[in-house]
Amino acid sequence: MVDDRPAWARRIAAERAARDWSQRDAVRALRAHAPTDLPADESMIRQWKRWESGAVPSDFYQPIIAATFGTVTHALFPAPGRRDGDKEILAASGMETLEIVSRLNRSDVDSATLDALRITTDRLCSEYPFMPSGQLLIEGRQWLRRVVELHSKSLTLAQHREVLALSGWLALLVGCVEYDSGDRHAAESTRRAALSLATESDHAEIAGWAHEMRAWFALTTGDYRGVIAAAQAGADVATHHGVAVQLAGQEAKAWARLGDRRQVEVALDKGRRLLEGMPHPENLDNHFVVDPAKFDFYSMDCYRLVGEDKLARTLAEEVLRSGTDFDGTERAPMRNAEARVTLGVTAAREGDLDQALIMGERALQGDRQSVPSLIMTSRELAAEVRNRYSAEPAAQDYLAHLRALGEEKPGFLPSR
Repeated sequence: MVDDRPAWARRIAAERAARDWSQRDAVRALRAHAPTDLPADESMIRQWKRWESGAVPSDFYQPIIAATFGTVTHALFPAPGRRDGDKEILAASGMETLEIVSRLNRSDVDSATLDALRITTDRLCSEYPFMPSGQLLIEGRQWLRRVVELHSKSLTLAQHREVLALSGWLALLVGCVEYDSGDRHAAESTRRAALSLATESDHAEIAGWAHEMRAWFALTTGDYRGVIAAAQAGADVATHHGVAVQLAGQEAKAWARLGDRRQVEVALDKGRRLLEGMPHPENLDNHFVVDPAKFDFYSMDCYRLVGEDKLARTLAEEVLRSGTDFDGTERAPMRNAEARVTLGVTAAREGDLDQALIMGERALQGDRQSVPSLIMTSRELAAEVRNRYSAEPAAQDYLAHLRALGEEKPGFLPSR
């Protein structure tokens, strides 16, 4: 039987079930997050039934429902984003790439050229989830080189700051792709360059992302105290920017790996409150934009680590749903890979080895991967498989596959 309810209606029912709540329990939790008194229980339970059946909650109730389930409004009730592609450069600036490059060779730079460069930078940052890392690295470095060369042109003070900022964004992008590709030393050098550009241009958001990259690097190398330090340093300089949400997410992930459940909840709640108070982003594809669905991704990782398997599985299914188009095209292949690892971990814990291995293998098959992050989560699945099913031939085959990948991708070998 086809469930034709809206995705948000299916999700709130699944979130409630993952917590073993009755609808009365859900209403009780809803009251705890409401800013004012709500109608009587029986009336609210009828309302809740209507919501789970697909009746759209009012704008008053949507953020309360989201807070009840530890997420943000637009993660449950998405607002439309945009996907521009290459056409936006021509539509907004009237220039194609060749004309932009030719203008860069002039002795001075006009505002139209800077507008086109700004749009080009946004486009490249929006290609991060999809474009093969090798290609994106080449394009990112080419455009970074072109923008850096503008410093030798005749620029006004405002143009100089704009060029510094564009250089910073491109350096952040290049550094991320370098790290995805396993080039840790190059990524750290590029990250430091981005931080320097942020300092010179007094750009708090770029500085915050440079600290976030340090937190990410530390997380994937097992330096969890380093994650917390980097996250707090980034939050100090970029408190009012979207990156502060991602910094809180990285901090929560570190606390989860340190086994401190209370601090996990504190960090997640901090990120949720920050994100709830921010306007919905215009371009959801830009890697340096924290969209509401990303918050579910952070929470999924944390709940997997602290053993909240029902919540982790529910969020993993939501990450896959929101990260996949209606035709099966994956909009967020790297997030989807980690969601599949999460489903593999929860299946392994529940005694379903076949499903665990299916999910584990599928996670390794994507064309666009963040090698360090996939290493980290796959090791967690490998540990579950090894500890619970080491005598099973299928488990031995999966672990052998991971060891074989270690020859292709240094550092991939699961810890023994």
